[in-house]
Amino acid sequence: MSGNFLTIPGDDPIQRRSRSSSLTDLISAFDTKAQTHSDLQKVTAFSGHFDKNHKPTFSKDEYGKPIPGSMTEYRGAEAQARVCSEMKELCEIINEYGKAPCKSLLPPEMQCATKVIPFGELFTIYTVISDKLVGILLRTRKHQLTYFEGEVLFQKRDDDVPVFLMQPIADIRAYCDNRALQARRSVSPMPERL
Repeated sequence: MSGNFLTIPGDDPIQRRSRSSSLTDLISAFDTKAQTHSDLQKVTAFSGHFDKNHKPTFSKDEYGKPIPGSMTEYRGAEAQARVCSEMKELCEIINEYGKAPCKSLLPPEMQCATKVIPFGELFTIYTVISDKLVGILLRTRKHQLTYFEGEVLFQKRDDDVPVFLMQPIADIRAYCDNRALQARRSVSPMPERL
């Protein structure tokens, strides 16, 4: 045994060098991560280290989108998937409580309608489930799953306005499930919280 009290019995110089290089690698990785975090804090308006003079540059594809792999991206995808499930739920209710429309009275572009329900009745049924009926109705109309006259429907004023289900419920289920799955697959797995 040598006079050095830090010498480990059976420890050769090659093993010591490999331990020190792995420690150097760990320190380097930590420094890189710390620098990345520091740079991110400079561009994050809500951090205490926000640099007003820093002007980030984005391509047209990146503008207005969250940083890939961030919690913001994950939350957005989950919210989109939740909206798809709410759209499907609303269409299920219209399918369950609605009546078959009289096809002979409908204009040619409405011949594909499968069910119809007055807005007032739908409002009464759906408010027990959620308070977002009008927003979800607008979303389903945007995706051409439902149709109704006017921009927005209001309780009492528009109680007699018919809301049409424009596709068979099986097609709507498949469409909404596919959209929710696409939203969830569009992002990486949930990021680790720091």
